[in-house]
Amino acid sequence: MSRTTANALLLLAALIWGTTFVAQQLGMKDIGPLAFTGIRFLLGALFILPLAWREYARLAARGVVIDRRDVLSWVGLGVLLFCGATFQQIGLLDTTVTNAGFLTALYVPLVPLLIWIVDRHRPHASVWPAALGSVFGTYLLSGGQLAALTVGDYWVLFSTLFWAAHILWVGRIAIKKGAPILVAFSQFVTCGVLASIAALATETTAVAGVAAALPAILYSGLLSVGVAFTLQVVAQRHTRPSDAAILLSSETLFAAAAGALYLGERLDAVQLAGCALIFACILSVQLLPLMNRKTT
Repeated sequence: MSRTTANALLLLAALIWGTTFVAQQLGMKDIGPLAFTGIRFLLGALFILPLAWREYARLAARGVVIDRRDVLSWVGLGVLLFCGATFQQIGLLDTTVTNAGFLTALYVPLVPLLIWIVDRHRPHASVWPAALGSVFGTYLLSGGQLAALTVGDYWVLFSTLFWAAHILWVGRIAIKKGAPILVAFSQFVTCGVLASIAALATETTAVAGVAAALPAILYSGLLSVGVAFTLQVVAQRHTRPSDAAILLSSETLFAAAAGALYLGERLDAVQLAGCALIFACILSVQLLPLMNRKTT
């Protein structure tokens, strides 16, 4: 695969993830956030099941053993995914798609800070201004009034803690046995099962509601969970990390565009400045360390 093709696939993945915020919000007109999350991730797991089985057969042929510790670590990732996805989904009940897209992306500056806490590995100097800039960008996104942030905004902000933890651990766990698809499948199943159990305990879900939400479920389950993840795994083997950072970060811009196009969401000048600042901070915390490595 050429680098150009890989970059095109990453851009497509970002487009799917960004526009999925619209599907996530529209789907909750008919079913609750937990039911939507559960069905979505179980559908995504079912979609990549053939790929997971193929990867398992390949590893078995090479003599790679999947033990209990591996499975437990994959389930642990699924718990983090469940928390991040569920809190984000609940937040979308009371915030805009645009806000959810940009606020979710705040996990990016959190990751190096979390690495510093867990591993005592000092982050690149760009993390500190990026973190402060992200906070100020959130202030601007609220229109200059933090009190204007909704309960949904705070749910989405809370979800970033779990997204950051998930990003930190997923790479470390997947690389141990060289089984990214199996890791993805296991965490999707875990997330889907936990969300479904929670939905059965706290929500009333009718068959008619699931049927009405089916287009949104299919889009977010098959495309966002199944297709986009697979595109990311395949494409990032054939392109530079700097390219991937820029292209995947465009998810926030696609979320804003989709919110404006399909839901009529609009931002004033101050809020647009907040979005621009958050996006700049996201790019800087990913790209500046890479640029410094090239010059040393």
